[in-house]
Amino acid sequence: MAKGRELKGRIKSVENTRKITRTMEMVATSKMKRSMDRVVAARPFAQALADVISQLYSPELAERFPLLRQPGTVKRAAVIVLTANRGLAGAFNANLIKEARAIVGRLESEGVQVDLHGVGRKGIGYFRYVGRALASQRTDIGDRPSSQDAAQIVDQLMNDFANGTIDAVYVVYAQFKSALSTPPTTQRVLPVEPPKAGTTQRDYLLYPDPQSILGELLPAYVRNAVYRALVETTAGFYSAQRTAMKNATDNASEMLNILRRTYNRARQANITQEIAEIVGGAAALQG
Repeated sequence: MAKGRELKGRIKSVENTRKITRTMEMVATSKMKRSMDRVVAARPFAQALADVISQLYSPELAERFPLLRQPGTVKRAAVIVLTANRGLAGAFNANLIKEARAIVGRLESEGVQVDLHGVGRKGIGYFRYVGRALASQRTDIGDRPSSQDAAQIVDQLMNDFANGTIDAVYVVYAQFKSALSTPPTTQRVLPVEPPKAGTTQRDYLLYPDPQSILGELLPAYVRNAVYRALVETTAGFYSAQRTAMKNATDNASEMLNILRRTYNRARQANITQEIAEIVGGAAALQG
């Protein structure tokens, strides 16, 4: 019955693994729903910012604001790579790293000097492994990114852009389209491209004046773009982890069915063999 005991041990091991993956799936589902709520909540504010800026923008005002400066030639750029601090989410982090490598490779092939900024342990660990220097790194942003986190990431880059030290800033993140679609995406957040004015014209009361308002709104617009990238990446991670853990749970259930059938067949064969031995022994005694 050595094979039977071995199969029972494997069945117990797979059952324990299934309990873990099922629990992780439930936790990821709960956190994904909360993250989705933050994604949805961030969109109206971003749209309102874009509407106001589009209404205030004019070529004359644009010349006064460094964040609207459109450099003729990009010589130096910053790339912010957002990944998760944890794994067990399928190819989620790998896809983000692949996207980051693609944008960095494209920029460097054009002669652009690239400063890489890592947010998340998985991305930072990969670029350390390949020997790529990072201009900055953050691993302390948890499951609930805040606007303050976004400001800490991008404020210095805005100053560098305004001073002419860098010519562009890109963010690599997971765009949250749905629970099943979170493609890696690259967005240029600097220089700010004026949002296109919508068909609805609103009558704003401007105080003190358009120039002062734009001076406050443009940094808020950039910070909000980074904040949205953070919350969408978080939601995308938990969506990917939920899918990965569900697949692992389903695979464990299928494996358990196979192991149990194999165990029952082995047990049945062992019982049949014992019965045959008993019958044979009895026949020998009678003969």
